[in-house]
Amino acid sequence: MVTSPAVFSATTADYQTIEWTELMPPEDLEALMNPPEYLSEIADGSLEDQINSQLQGAMTADDSRYQQALSSTQIVPEFDNRKVRIPAFIVPLEYDDDQRVTEFFLVPYFGACIHVPPPPPNQIIHASYDQGMTLEALYDAFWISGTLQTTMTENDTATSAYSIAVEAIEPYTE
Repeated sequence: MVTSPAVFSATTADYQTIEWTELMPPEDLEALMNPPEYLSEIADGSLEDQINSQLQGAMTADDSRYQQALSSTQIVPEFDNRKVRIPAFIVPLEYDDDQRVTEFFLVPYFGACIHVPPPPPNQIIHASYDQGMTLEALYDAFWISGTLQTTMTENDTATSAYSIAVEAIEPYTE
């Protein structure tokens, strides 16, 4: 779990609770909700299920809108400078001298950015948390509260279309 001073410093009433899909423009969400027909015909674990085979098939299929949505940096401008609360998994990027995570990506599901390909950039949030937090396990989910901005960040791990100045971190509960 989390061990850090002032982790529970904010109240949930101060923030708008949002879902990850709200960060996608409607046309991106529509494209991802209706993948090309050939994807549903691929058996799990088959040779065609390998990422390279999917990419080759994608290049020959008429699914350019779907492929665009998979790498979309399009944002929902109304979320710029909005105080939000979102459930997320943490992908550590930087640690302080005490091995607390101070910079990280927030992602909607466990394993994102560890396995290829990462989620679309509009489904990744770059986070900064100056006081840092001790992350005991990558599979722990959290509620992250802070001020969201529509700022793109690119690094070797992934590209994010949003950033957040983290003000509070709580263990995830439904």
